[in-house]
Amino acid sequence: MRNDSMKLIYFHGFGSSGASGTVQLLRKLLPDDEVIAPDIPVEPLEALPFLRELCEKEQPDIILGTSMGGMYAHQMHGFKRICVNPAINMSTMSSVLKTGEHKFFNGRKDNQKTFRITRDIIQHHNQIERQQFKNLTDEDREHVWGLFGINDKTCNTYDAFHKHYPQCQRFEGEHQLNEKALKKVVLPLIQSIMQN
Repeated sequence: MRNDSMKLIYFHGFGSSGASGTVQLLRKLLPDDEVIAPDIPVEPLEALPFLRELCEKEQPDIILGTSMGGMYAHQMHGFKRICVNPAINMSTMSSVLKTGEHKFFNGRKDNQKTFRITRDIIQHHNQIERQQFKNLTDEDREHVWGLFGINDKTCNTYDAFHKHYPQCQRFEGEHQLNEKALKKVVLPLIQSIMQN
């Protein structure tokens, strides 16, 4: 067991918020730790600098990102980060990233209920994707862990991610994290990272 408390920043997936069910589970399962969970801007060219600035300010022990949040998380150089089912190919996920009006899955701090995906936003995702693995260092490879649900029907990026980061493993689970996956896979990994 860890003796001191930890600061974790959680990056949510597409269409979600810092008030997601995963955040509530993390806070329940990590009662002695600080879990920071921002609402990520929909526009990727705003999201990336916003998240970098937040991480620089907060200096988390670990960044945990799921899906789109995993794609952003691995780009937070200089921090230890866990990427669960990272959606490193958002711009080609046409079943998810569709133009038009969408509803947020969870409440957001700004009380926005809907958001709009434009062709520009899809293009900006593509722009970020083309740059995301540039200038990786040995430290990056050592400080990024990829977790991939065996039954993930939304986004299977294991092979593409593993090319860049050796610390990847598959787990019994789907695209979204549930309590079982958090307890059996994510929390033991966090524990292991914090002890090293």
